[in-house]
Amino acid sequence: MTATDLPRIISVDDHLVEPAHLFEQWLPRKFQYGAPRVERRMVSLDTDLFGFEEDENGMPSDVWVFGKSVYVPRRAVVVLDGVHTSAEMRDKEPVTFDEMDPACYDPKARLAAMDEQGVEASIGFPSFPRFCGQAFSEETENDRDLGVALIRAYNDWQVEEWAGDSGGRLVPAPVVPLWDAHLAAAEVRRNAARGVHAVAFSEIVGHLGYPSIHDGNWDPFFAACEETDTVVCMHIGSSSLLMTLPPEAPLLLLPVLQFANSYASMADFVFSGVLDRFPRLKLAYSEGQAGWIPYAMERMDHAYAHHTWALGEEKLKEKPSTYVRRNMWGCIFADKHAIASAEHIGVDNLMFEVDFPHSDGPFPHTRSHLADQFAGVDPAITYRIVRGNAIRLYQLPFDQHLDADGRPLDQE
Repeated sequence: MTATDLPRIISVDDHLVEPAHLFEQWLPRKFQYGAPRVERRMVSLDTDLFGFEEDENGMPSDVWVFGKSVYVPRRAVVVLDGVHTSAEMRDKEPVTFDEMDPACYDPKARLAAMDEQGVEASIGFPSFPRFCGQAFSEETENDRDLGVALIRAYNDWQVEEWAGDSGGRLVPAPVVPLWDAHLAAAEVRRNAARGVHAVAFSEIVGHLGYPSIHDGNWDPFFAACEETDTVVCMHIGSSSLLMTLPPEAPLLLLPVLQFANSYASMADFVFSGVLDRFPRLKLAYSEGQAGWIPYAMERMDHAYAHHTWALGEEKLKEKPSTYVRRNMWGCIFADKHAIASAEHIGVDNLMFEVDFPHSDGPFPHTRSHLADQFAGVDPAITYRIVRGNAIRLYQLPFDQHLDADGRPLDQE
């Protein structure tokens, strides 16, 4: 199958670079005292993942300032406007809006970039407030009215400005208050009422200092998601924690091992009992890849049947692997093992992502990369992973005339 024969992509994991005017325009005036803002600062980046210091001899950066936190965008997490730094340097260099490709933050430019790359629709995760918007919860601990207002303003921007004129091509991933499951449920319902069927949530919310998914703490939120057919989208790093590296190990181990967060979250949900109480809940694991899922299912089934450490714990209604195939979706962009194992994982349980504008994804060679990933794969399976599964899961307004394998409905 050549690049020109491939279906247009529904990318279930891309990223928004929030424009500087966001809160000036969308946050009510009475809350402007607490609005995050963009400032031009001179900074030097440390060699660790997030460290930086202000330095008059450093490089200019357009940083988000919010409460006690400062978010410094790095060149590895944006597409530059005609300037690509070396692989050795780009993680260590900050960036300004002037240097970014407008497709990072402007919806019309994003749609044009998607057209060039063969992408029809894109789900966008946050950037500066982090992948499930946890900064809004962390920085408003002493002013929860402000926290709710910021979350609503952020989601209103996503739904009405970012996605509003896109004809369903730009798909919001709203964030929710993490300190109160009832408030989170209300925000899910507010956005579902305007046609949104995705929500960004933490892969392991207990790591953020909020109640875990055990003991029914998040049941009001999960009930709202099940009731509204809202997919709980959990991006790698949305627990603000990645695997602890061995002493003196290179940072490259972080992206190599990052799938472990998805595995930990998957097992946590399986054994928590949440999926017995909410059998129609839908969980999507963004940027975790999926080639590891067959072993994960095998291991969970074996441990549940044979291990003695958990004697006395509440029993599940189903085998662990049943929940994976019934309730969970893996999201891939460079994972031939998952594609080869699609029948075992579940052909309907895999979706494709581009991860624009992050450097780990296939941009700007999306189509050729896609052709390589799906070389020799049955076109019907390719359609479902690249496009069809996401359309059905997120209830997107595309391919209404096609069946589950991408064939016209009137075809014998």
